[in-house]
Amino acid sequence: MPVRSLTQSLLRWPSPEQVLSEVAAWAAAQQAQTPSLQRVGLFGSYGRGTAGVGSDLDLLLVDASAEGPQHQRLLRWPLEQLPLSCDALVLTPMELEELLASGSRMALELQRDLRWLPMEGSLTPQARGKTTSAQALIGCAGYQGAVVPLEQVDPALYANRPLPG
Repeated sequence: MPVRSLTQSLLRWPSPEQVLSEVAAWAAAQQAQTPSLQRVGLFGSYGRGTAGVGSDLDLLLVDASAEGPQHQRLLRWPLEQLPLSCDALVLTPMELEELLASGSRMALELQRDLRWLPMEGSLTPQARGKTTSAQALIGCAGYQGAVVPLEQVDPALYANRPLPG
């Protein structure tokens, strides 16, 4: 979603906060249309909080009804509506659990970098109303990544907003 400035012949890259806000809105819209979408997570530079000019999105979609090979699973999701180019992985909850337990390079990367977006129905009852820790958003078997205060990930997106429920 690089935007051409009206006063310059340059493209302006969106801020990480702007990208995260638009990805969260996209995820909420997708969950409203597809109830089997349980979670959407960011990994890579946006998951680590190191995104900058030229960064793409790395998304993990947990879809309880996902079936078939990855290239067919991806066709279901309008990734072109996202603000940046996107590499996405669509897994069932069981596949995610197996991947995280595998010890593979991808599993290690997800355990280190994965940050879940808040989704309707994705939080445990004891986590509702708490917005101070990403731990409230993880809730995934096998997750061993760092717990980062949400305020460090995206203050504009999480500041003073109650969680759904």
